[in-house]
Amino acid sequence: MRENASSDGFVRRALSWLLPFLVVSAAYLYTFPQPNLFYAGTVLLHVLGGVFATILLILLLLRRMRYESLLARVGWLLVAAGAVLGLILIRTGTPRTEWRLLYFHFVISLIGAGLLVADKWGRRGWLASNASAVVRSAICLAMIVAIGYGARYIRESWRTRARIQNPTMPPDDMNGEGDGPEGPFFPSSAQVYGKQRIPSKFFMESDSCKRCHEDIYNQWFSSAHHFSSFNNQWYRKSIEYMQDTIGTKPSKWCGGCHDPAVLYAGLMDTPIKQIVHRPESQAGLGCMMCHSIANVKSTMGQGDFYLEYPKLHELAATQNPLARALHDFMIRLNPEPHRRVFLKPFMRAQTAEFCSTCHKVHLDVPVNHYRWFRGFNEYDNWQASGVSGQGARSFYYPPKPQQCADCHMPAEASHDAGNINGFVHSHRFPGANTALPTANEDADQLKLTEAFLKSGALTVDIFALSPAQLPLKPGATSQSELATTFAVGEEAEAKITPGTNGETAPVTAPLNLVQPALRRGDTVRVDVVVRTKKVGHFFPGGTVDAYDTWLELKGTDDKGQTIFWSGKVEGDGRGPVEKGAHFYRSLQIDAHGNPINKRNAWATRAVVYVRLIPPGAADTVHYRMSIPENAGSKITLHARLCYRKFSWWGTQFSFVGQPDQKSGREVTPDFDDRPFVFTASMEGISAKEEKIPDLPLVTVAENDVTLPVAAHNARAAVPKTIVRKEEWQRWNDYGIGLFLQGDLKGAAAAFQKVTEADPDNPDGWVNIGRCAVQEGDMERARTVLEKALALSPTLARANFFYARVLRSNGNYEGAAARLRVVLDQYPRDRVALNDLGRILFLQRKYSEAVKVLQSVLAIDPEDLQAHYNLMLCYNGSGNEKLAKEHEARYMRFKADESSQAITGAYRQLHPEDNNERQGIHEHVSIPLALLNQKYAGKTQSAVAAGGSK
Repeated sequence: MRENASSDGFVRRALSWLLPFLVVSAAYLYTFPQPNLFYAGTVLLHVLGGVFATILLILLLLRRMRYESLLARVGWLLVAAGAVLGLILIRTGTPRTEWRLLYFHFVISLIGAGLLVADKWGRRGWLASNASAVVRSAICLAMIVAIGYGARYIRESWRTRARIQNPTMPPDDMNGEGDGPEGPFFPSSAQVYGKQRIPSKFFMESDSCKRCHEDIYNQWFSSAHHFSSFNNQWYRKSIEYMQDTIGTKPSKWCGGCHDPAVLYAGLMDTPIKQIVHRPESQAGLGCMMCHSIANVKSTMGQGDFYLEYPKLHELAATQNPLARALHDFMIRLNPEPHRRVFLKPFMRAQTAEFCSTCHKVHLDVPVNHYRWFRGFNEYDNWQASGVSGQGARSFYYPPKPQQCADCHMPAEASHDAGNINGFVHSHRFPGANTALPTANEDADQLKLTEAFLKSGALTVDIFALSPAQLPLKPGATSQSELATTFAVGEEAEAKITPGTNGETAPVTAPLNLVQPALRRGDTVRVDVVVRTKKVGHFFPGGTVDAYDTWLELKGTDDKGQTIFWSGKVEGDGRGPVEKGAHFYRSLQIDAHGNPINKRNAWATRAVVYVRLIPPGAADTVHYRMSIPENAGSKITLHARLCYRKFSWWGTQFSFVGQPDQKSGREVTPDFDDRPFVFTASMEGISAKEEKIPDLPLVTVAENDVTLPVAAHNARAAVPKTIVRKEEWQRWNDYGIGLFLQGDLKGAAAAFQKVTEADPDNPDGWVNIGRCAVQEGDMERARTVLEKALALSPTLARANFFYARVLRSNGNYEGAAARLRVVLDQYPRDRVALNDLGRILFLQRKYSEAVKVLQSVLAIDPEDLQAHYNLMLCYNGSGNEKLAKEHEARYMRFKADESSQAITGAYRQLHPEDNNERQGIHEHVSIPLALLNQKYAGKTQSAVAAGGSK
């Protein structure tokens, strides 16, 4: 008996110490997850203490339960049940799939502990009666709930601290970005906490992640991220050329996002040709690159982030089997510290802002020896669009706002650690890069990419026909304001210059419904509409100076003759695209008028044209087609939107390009006059085989229509339109394309058809109002916008354009009120905010204007209009210092309008590009004599109608 009493006493004493330790350690572990040794040690002690306490509880329950009070018995049983759950969790770990079990372990263990405390209070004489047991228990449980609520609040508070916020004032030059000119990674804006270098191996050990995330690792292994560095021949060649031309330091501008294992270890001062085959140069963007970003400083891009080198990383990547097993056991047991290191809240809550840090760039003097210039930019046009849910003026909106990961990281079934309901976000990052899987001979990744491109993100519609005898309108877009190699958001419509004010040509549409007859010998204009439907940024996106993206239109008759072809690819579909095609790209030139075709954006001095389609918008393409006298009885028109990841010339340059040394021509940071020949050796290239890959031509979208052909002397068809409610979007798309190219009268006529198709749809009236506002016809705009507002009084886009009407009439109060209706729904629409700020400035309400305009800079610190208006506001209020600060930023971001003079000589030498530069222009067929050689005696009229190359 004495031995039993002695052992019972030991069990009770041990439990009296262990249970408080387990409660306190659990509270600490839950409230303050931290990736450090103390926290890890506490986890292990909690587990060991729990196992020991479970053994003691078994002994106690077997020997003493019948002697305990009812309250104590319930308490001990709950604690025992919690202990059993704890043992199960030691076996299963605590991934997301086990959270219910984990929280059940918390709850019943704490309730049991609370009841034991209440019982102990009673035995010590506090509210000792049996009736008071309920009160004691309630007090204990209330304390537990209060402490639990506080712990939860503290645990979740880190989410609000780790947010991406823009600075109140961007630097006035590039030297103020990142660590500045003396920094080891400049001109990239990237920084490392502690200003330390990071060992290359940190970025090269993605296989250590594979132990728990095998599916994600395998997805990443095929992705473009994996092949971002010198294991990508196209990128490798561009950096080799860049370093040969302007040195190694400017190339760090690229390395901040592309080459972490090289740059952050201090290796990028060495010419990459010397180290290109080292493992560091072949590592690409591994798991640790994106997931070790601890803070994104702004949405200005350029790698504007802080990297953090995790203190316990070497334990995770160790080759010691015992240490690795211990690390993996700890992660499975409590993954929260691991998650906090590698999955910051902004990676999910602010996905687009997180992605902007590398998918938005600008160049400036340290890189291009010239001035500030916008490079590619996926973020701003997404942010300004309806896809983000932040743009108030979009033509279309998706059912719900979308971020980058919704399209580019779709859910894939997986049982990896961290899966949510059996799915993970795909780390294949499906996009448009068909070049890398082709060069790497990765059939699965190529198939996925092509399927993504063909998934209905865009549509093509051969929509309208009109007589071509009417004179062509001159170009509408003023290229003198281009300070970007890309484009801007939908605010670009403010820069549209109307075409000539002639009569709109009568159209016949939609062609598939009307089926008009084409007369032999006639010349007609065919209008094809390309629409972005599931694209959250401009199409195409990315480095749009490098791609081949174009619209092809081909006409064939029932005799097999090709009677029209624009957009033909030479070399049986493997060579260059014909120069007169309708391209979607940015065409840039250097200081001597040489095209930027070597991924040498740093040499850009002027933009000849940029043609991209905004999200939820359209482009209307015009073709001038002559019907030959020998045409058959039917002509089928087939239009397809074609995409090739890199231009034919760019691929040849990347794999076998080298300057012709015999030419003796000069190369400087501003221009490269040397001709290039494609004769270099392919030994050691970054591809599966030493050969030039044949990049696939992907048909993103296509459409065809077959029309009857009539005799030349047949009666001319009267223009006819069919207007149905179900066709309203087709008319709207047609009008959008005309509107964005400056054909405002044609666009208004198309939008009028929308109102006829569905008079209760406010979009038709709003879009007619857009046209009228752009033309300066404010009375017409007022009339149609009031019709839209009568249908939908709070419609943001109607109120926005109505505010423009009121402002033009001097009704500033009314205009401001309308804009506030807009901003109540879309508080992050930069154009609406800028308009309101401008109105407040005109009212001399300087402090209010400043507050509104500063909110613009909180969204985009580089917003040119906001800096200009802030300069005016501070001048008006007498704050000369801040006025000069914003003037400096305005001058930094403002376009160099004089640079357009460089394009003159280029446009004279390249008439096809000069034609493409015009907002409103037509495309003609290539010469067709050789294609129809078997009909040589009958095709002279078709050849004559072919136009220029």
